Amino acid sequence: MAEYERSVRVAAPLPEVWEFHSTERGLEALTPDWMHLRVDSVRGPGGEPDPEVLVAGSTLEASVQPFGVGPRQEWVSEIVAREHDDTSAYFRDTMSDGPFEFWEHTHRFFADGEETVVTDSVSYEFPFGRVGDLVGVFAVVGFEPMFRFRHRRTRELLE
Repeated sequence: MAEYERSVRVAAPLPEVWEFHSTERGLEALTPDWMHLRVDSVRGPGGEPDPEVLVAGSTLEASVQPFGVGPRQEWVSEIVAREHDDTSAYFRDTMSDGPFEFWEHTHRFFADGEETVVTDSVSYEFPFGRVGDLVGVFAVVGFEPMFRFRHRRTRELLE
């Protein structure tokens, strides 16, 4: 299983950063245009459409087409955990259908005075066994610009 992690310090308080990341709007704002994200459906844990906050049990059906090349890649993810208190918060989403054999993304938030440290940790595995493992070595080439954009955009929107 491969791992990727990246952190950023945001000059905004934890409640603001947490609230922003807890919505579909946050996901859309943090996805680079070159990914051509299309959100097809968002459902709360009871199946209700378009929940205001993505709580544990919420599912999101989307597709991406990186750089507008090739067929759209369907992606279904579920928020499987979500907790917060006055000094820290996290949520975790897993991919139940999509381009990876396994995908688990943990978003962690830690208050540091009036600032917040945001850490994205991804565990992933490509399909096709050993061939996928070889391709996985190069995944950082795609992940690094994606998460660099997400973190830069978080700072632009919240600071």
